[in-house]
Amino acid sequence: MSRLDLPYFLARRMAAPVHGRKRNVMVRIATLSVVVGMAVMIVALGVIFGFKRQITSKLTGFGAHVQLVNLDGNSSYETVPISIDQPVVKRIAQLDEASALYPYAIKVGILKGEEAMQGVVLKGVGPDYDWSFFERYRVAGEVPRITDSARNKDAMISSRLASMMHLKVGDPFEMLFIQNPPRRDRFRVSGIYDTQFDELDKVMILTDLRNVQRLSGWDSTQVTGFEIDTRDFAHLDRFTARVDELVFDTPGVDDQSLRAVSIRERYPMIFDWLNAHNVNAAVIITVMLLVALFNMVSALLIILLERTPMIGVLKALGMDNRALQKTFVIRSAFILLKGMFWGNVLGLGLCLLQYYTGWVKLDQAGYFLTTVPIYLDWGWWALLNVVTFVLLVLLLTLPTLIISLILPEKSIRFE
Repeated sequence: MSRLDLPYFLARRMAAPVHGRKRNVMVRIATLSVVVGMAVMIVALGVIFGFKRQITSKLTGFGAHVQLVNLDGNSSYETVPISIDQPVVKRIAQLDEASALYPYAIKVGILKGEEAMQGVVLKGVGPDYDWSFFERYRVAGEVPRITDSARNKDAMISSRLASMMHLKVGDPFEMLFIQNPPRRDRFRVSGIYDTQFDELDKVMILTDLRNVQRLSGWDSTQVTGFEIDTRDFAHLDRFTARVDELVFDTPGVDDQSLRAVSIRERYPMIFDWLNAHNVNAAVIITVMLLVALFNMVSALLIILLERTPMIGVLKALGMDNRALQKTFVIRSAFILLKGMFWGNVLGLGLCLLQYYTGWVKLDQAGYFLTTVPIYLDWGWWALLNVVTFVLLVLLLTLPTLIISLILPEKSIRFE
């Protein structure tokens, strides 16, 4: 046997069960702490990433990653129109980071029912609009069929509004618009969606862009703005700054001043709330690692004390301190790997159970979701396991320094 194989061989021998001898209680506690810690970290990260991904996806589904609007407009739904023939739009569309770009128009109105009224936002989109988000959350009917030819009065409403106004697919509904002079218009429910994002579900209605232009008194070249999606949401701020640079360098039509507004700027409180979850994740991971480390160190010290005579004999036979330290680090790694394996089984199992069943519910008013979301990705899962293993193994080398204090003559005599 080579010198390099000896620590591994000794560690395996110490880990092997001995007939008629119970395993050390501290080893069991250390293993259990790693199991629980690993499972808690996986579930915590799965839930936190799930929250951020789900809520961000719903916010951008209603309003894209970046909106290009009139600089004179305000942050409310009352808008100042811009020309659809903006030169900067072609330059933005040519950016490698840009994945989609389409015009839109919005108009604030009141949805009138037989027993209730609700303030809503009528959003008009064109034939090139990407309906994939609303298709994913469609529960009845179909999305409005918008073509380049004839304008139609089809509209898509949320299940919240449909329930409030007692509407179903195919029903007509009336909207009132407070302006001078006041106007009213009728639409037909073509489809019903339910994103379970109550804050936006209760106000958003989608229809043909030309309906909003007509109600606002605009011509076919006037829109509220453009919605722009980026391929990499992680670099949204950089993409927004790039769009702003193009806007600054490109004169607008009729001296119109434009600005780019990211989804983070439109909903700062929600994104601040999501970013606060990063602190929660850091605290949970730190606490779980400390608990696992404390129990692992305790188990290792007990193993060292139990093996004091063996250490003395091995030293007397010529084995140096470094090789002995390596032996006990490998022994600790066996405990750690076993705990991490079962921790992954437990953590991933709980995540998959929640993902497919949604058995843990949430208060929609407080969390914008009805069930706890889960997002599993091999990237963060592998990184968590590697960092946990490497960090704990490195820290476990510190208790093994006690081996250098063990003298062969005293430890052997103690036996």
